[in-house]
Amino acid sequence: MSDHFRTGKIDQAPDRLDFRYEFARKAIHLSSLLIPLIYCRISRELALAILTPLTAGFLFVDILKNFVPAISDWYHGTFAPMLRHHELQKDRVHLNGATWITLSAFILIALFPKMIAVSAFAMVSVSDTVAALVGKRFGRHRYGEKSYEGSLAFFASAVAIAAVVPHLLLPAGIAMAAAGTLAEAVVIRIGGFKIDDNITVPLAAAMAGLCCYLWFFPGSMGNLATCF
Repeated sequence: MSDHFRTGKIDQAPDRLDFRYEFARKAIHLSSLLIPLIYCRISRELALAILTPLTAGFLFVDILKNFVPAISDWYHGTFAPMLRHHELQKDRVHLNGATWITLSAFILIALFPKMIAVSAFAMVSVSDTVAALVGKRFGRHRYGEKSYEGSLAFFASAVAIAAVVPHLLLPAGIAMAAAGTLAEAVVIRIGGFKIDDNITVPLAAAMAGLCCYLWFFPGSMGNLATCF
């Protein structure tokens, strides 16, 4: 999400959100940090049992809003002040950030060791928020749709997260932070459909962390199964 408001460009359209709306939007985004915090206290099976219907529900409603006028009117009428330009366009199919977030949480928990999943999701919750707000307020040096200030803020905050996550080796955490920063910096479109960084960032970070462990620290894999 952060590329939209860090640069003021959304599909070549001006950024319609000022800093206060951006802050409110990111405050909601930051609340997704509850997902990894709760996951630390429960099993993978219970987490997936909770996330499966939640993800399916978000995805179902999100898809319907693109095709059912009544749902579309409710969605745009309720959330219009906090929607970006591309999210207001009714002639293009798109998914909102909440759907991408729940989908990424489901994939992380289903496919990765607990502490890698927790770390990767914390990075997209916190570091994406930090990068967005720093880039929005202080971003002056652009590259593509991004700013160096925002990307630096993402990397620094992601490394800080890696440093405090239990059982996560710092070299693996730094690799995750670097991968997440690169994924956040790249805008991926497939057939005109933009892949949201709420899913590319955590998946890139998780894959980097897992590869780092498999290649360099295979004997420490067992430590990733629990938060305590």
